[in-house]
Amino acid sequence: MANRIKIKKGLQIPLLGKPEKVLRGNVTSEFVHVWPEDYQGITPRLSVKVDDTVKAGQALFHSKMYPEMLFTSPVSGTVVAINRGAKRRILNIVVKADKEVEYVEFGKKDIAKLSTDEVKKSLLESGLWGFIKQRPYDIVANPTSEPRDIFVTGFDSSPLATSYDFVLEGREADLQSGFDALAKLTKGKVFLGISPETTNKGLKGAKNVTITEFDGPHPAGNVGVHINHLAPVNKGEVVWTLNAIDVALIGRLFNEGKVDMTRKIALAGSEVKQTGYYNMLIGTELKGLVKGNVNEGSLRYISGNVLTGTKVASDGALRATHSQVTVIPEGDDVHEFIGWASLSPNRYSSGSTYLKLKKAYRLDARVMGGPRAIIVSNEYEKVFPMDIMPEQLIKSTIAFNIDKMEQLGIYEVAPEDFALCEFVDTSKLEIQKIIRIGLDELRKEME
Repeated sequence: MANRIKIKKGLQIPLLGKPEKVLRGNVTSEFVHVWPEDYQGITPRLSVKVDDTVKAGQALFHSKMYPEMLFTSPVSGTVVAINRGAKRRILNIVVKADKEVEYVEFGKKDIAKLSTDEVKKSLLESGLWGFIKQRPYDIVANPTSEPRDIFVTGFDSSPLATSYDFVLEGREADLQSGFDALAKLTKGKVFLGISPETTNKGLKGAKNVTITEFDGPHPAGNVGVHINHLAPVNKGEVVWTLNAIDVALIGRLFNEGKVDMTRKIALAGSEVKQTGYYNMLIGTELKGLVKGNVNEGSLRYISGNVLTGTKVASDGALRATHSQVTVIPEGDDVHEFIGWASLSPNRYSSGSTYLKLKKAYRLDARVMGGPRAIIVSNEYEKVFPMDIMPEQLIKSTIAFNIDKMEQLGIYEVAPEDFALCEFVDTSKLEIQKIIRIGLDELRKEME
């Protein structure tokens, strides 16, 4: 029986629009978009030009520092646009998809017969390496390093979260192959964190991993919480992280010999008329997903969850690392009498400002105030279950005091670990952005 760790600190935000566990169909689009910025920490170099034809699994760009690290197309088709921003930075690559997908053939492989280098080579060539992150710095893993351990999160505890049990139903063989591949990449342990409510046999009965149950409110499903409670990262150590959905993608590569980036995507949020799950490729445009299925008005479309997801347009695309699309009210058309002082039962507070009702709330995207000085109220500590002092770490990161950042645990955190701190923050700071900038600057100094 798996060990169980009880998480007491945290917050389960009761949002309206939980995805119903029903597969409603497939969503495709004529154009597929690939965004290099989805892969944190790499400098992209193009492997294609406009009008080139590509197969699914063929490189669109590669890492400048590690040319063997390829990032591949989810579909076969023709490259129709390479959009650039300031200083010719690559924003995204657009591929016009063929009606029938043609795959690069990587060949089926028996993982038990592969060496560490052969497993690594397969992941680098296929483009799936980009789903493996490392701590410190929360960036795409350095392929030349050896991780002390690898951590996999087998559930999502965020608001309106994707059900890993439902998404991974029928993918047990791919999951196990993925775990076997990860075990080849480290001399340490592969840790798998699951929920006490997990029912998927591929997760509960996984072999070659150390399974631990994490019970409690969000962020119990965050891999950072798992690392902090099981084996914290010290200076000089490196661990790799990923989620179970991406582990199944890796397993499918070895079992089927091709890169199939199709995911079962949760469509959630208070403004969705009929929530549920859809089969979609990474990079697919959202128009076909939301057309006729969302309420009218000013809406916020999010690729990912409401705390850590990426704001996209209604005709935007599913980003590479997300398995959820959320639609909530924007809130810019709302004008309330006496504002925050209203005692409306539709208002929600993590504290005691408003009455706590046992219901789901229709919350919008408004910040409800402007930035101000940090208010010392211990509100971060109430929702931050890691053995780290969040307020002090945030302040030292703003000041970029490297010694204090190191002492306070900067090497084992990622921006997502501070998402709830940002939600409850009276000071209205962009805490995730502060941590992201701090990690990037620290990496420049230390490397």
